[in-house]
Amino acid sequence: FLFVYNLKAVVSTQSTGALAQWETKSGEKAGEAEEIKLLCQIPSIEKMDASLSTLTNCKKLSLSTNAIEKITNLNGLKSLKILSLGRNNIKSFSGLEPVGDTLEELWISYNLIEKMKGIGVLKKLKVLFMSNNLVKDWSELQKLSELPCLVDLNMVNNPIEEKHSLEGTWRSEIEKKLVKLKKLDGVPIVRQDDEDEG
Repeated sequence: FLFVYNLKAVVSTQSTGALAQWETKSGEKAGEAEEIKLLCQIPSIEKMDASLSTLTNCKKLSLSTNAIEKITNLNGLKSLKILSLGRNNIKSFSGLEPVGDTLEELWISYNLIEKMKGIGVLKKLKVLFMSNNLVKDWSELQKLSELPCLVDLNMVNNPIEEKHSLEGTWRSEIEKKLVKLKKLDGVPIVRQDDEDEG
């Protein structure tokens, strides 16, 4: 259930072997496990290969601290609610379409993302942790308004957050642009409407 194995694949048999080892050690079938942790692999995972699509029962998949450059092969993960991809080399949200109707939390801090294109497919996303990326334009951040369920956002140490925090406008601008947000950068948002109701 919580064992860590390498899914790096040059040929598919390597993944199959790693999953077989995972099953032997954990005593359960990977396709039935609800949580799979494949973080901090040595050597690092560089590619999300087709073996991931066998994890049909997985609700939480952790692939943090590897060398992944692209999000791929999420087709079979029909139950996925939490995807952890922090500390990789990911540059875009492309590849998330297969989990657009189920994913509720995306942890993708410490990557190389500058553009938000593709984030809009995540219609059930509630939590987006993407600190320490490269987002610098309001036009990119505006794409988060396409996410009807988003309530918790962390953008610390992105160029846009650093610039506007120095100017003292970060929180007020985000609150105006993303009106459903309840928490920003780990701090609850208190709106005038909330105070009036309380």
